Amino acid sequence: MHILPKSQRKLAVFLINMDSAKKRLADMNARLDALGLKAERIAGVNGRELKYPIPEFSEISYMLMHGRRTSPPEIGCYLSHVACANKFMEGDADIALILEDDVVFEDDFLDAIDEAVLNGSDWDILRLTTVSNGRKFPFRPLSNDRSLAVALTREKGSGAYLVNRRAGKWISKLIPMRLAYDIAFDLEYLSGLKAAFIYPLCATQDADGESQIQNNLRIYRLPRWRYFTVLPYRAYLETSRFLLRGIRLLVAKAKVAMEGGKTNAVSAGN
Repeated sequence: MHILPKSQRKLAVFLINMDSAKKRLADMNARLDALGLKAERIAGVNGRELKYPIPEFSEISYMLMHGRRTSPPEIGCYLSHVACANKFMEGDADIALILEDDVVFEDDFLDAIDEAVLNGSDWDILRLTTVSNGRKFPFRPLSNDRSLAVALTREKGSGAYLVNRRAGKWISKLIPMRLAYDIAFDLEYLSGLKAAFIYPLCATQDADGESQIQNNLRIYRLPRWRYFTVLPYRAYLETSRFLLRGIRLLVAKAKVAMEGGKTNAVSAGN
């Protein structure tokens, strides 16, 4: 447990790491030590060792909504993130930093997340990495030329992110699995939650250039004709994401503008 110096909020740090990935663990702990952070290791779930079917995974929904056969690596990743949320909800921390073990941090990482926590009313999920390059729309300036920003299109990857207790509770209930994790938790807007990025990013993913999840996912794809259920669902998600996050972006910008107006009024009065 850490106390963030500016916001004074209690931060728990969870690191997902497979038992076989000992070098990744050592490297990640060294990078965290440089920031003055200690993480609680959460043993990554090895989806290839599970005996299917399992109640935590809906195979039929996964095929219809995601368009893949049962993918043990994605199932293991999903259940590992849910395990982090469960662990967070068992404790009394205000905020959780959830990490995969291939993240590299910028020098101002801790300052950036602390300042974002000071503006915690702007988000429930704060994404710190992405493997996509979609445009981010800033709405609240932070220090070091960073901002809180909203993405209007799908963003892949779940290497590093912050969640408050509202989002932690939501993630802990994302069972049974119906989608890959980075898709499922990119749908926060459908549950009335707010997501934001720190942008430019204060961390990057895939430190060693080799993903333990994404490799060879092609073998789990269904024939193209089976996508007759997936494509309409994806179209619905993209449309709803653009509309709902777009509205949220406008509201967030208006809120920041109003706060700036009040600050200027107070300064003028003094």
